[in-house]
Amino acid sequence: MAHSLTFNTLLLNHHHQSLGSFASPSRSKRRISRVVRAVQEEAQGGGGGGGPRRLIDIIRTVPDISRNYFKKPSRRTLFGGISLLGGFYVAQTISLSFGALGVNDVIAAVLCVLLTEYVTRFYYSRTTVTFPIALLNNFKMGFTYGLFIDAFKLAS
Repeated sequence: MAHSLTFNTLLLNHHHQSLGSFASPSRSKRRISRVVRAVQEEAQGGGGGGGPRRLIDIIRTVPDISRNYFKKPSRRTLFGGISLLGGFYVAQTISLSFGALGVNDVIAAVLCVLLTEYVTRFYYSRTTVTFPIALLNNFKMGFTYGLFIDAFKLAS
């Protein structure tokens, strides 16, 4: 867009100069530079957009946006429940897939225990608990609950 606008301006100025208009060469150069500068300002965000234009600017604003999004207690509760149910679902899936095949089920059980123990140690060694760490603990609780429920199903 910028190239075509500048090229059209050059053609129009050249056409006017060849017809003998009153525009001097210095005036036409100033006009071309004004047009180019205006197009560059629009492309850089001077056209009233006001928001970030580069990818790194957008990436840098994501933590602030998410922090403001999760300030409401209802959203925190909703995502805590989703994390809990997600852990339950993953536990049921792991138990079903490895239990049905009968292959590597001992290794899967060891990995599940190591995962829950590591998350427990990580959670309780912190002095302050942030929201992502609380979500990780909710996932672990759902995961453990899912494994217990599956063990009760197998015992009956």
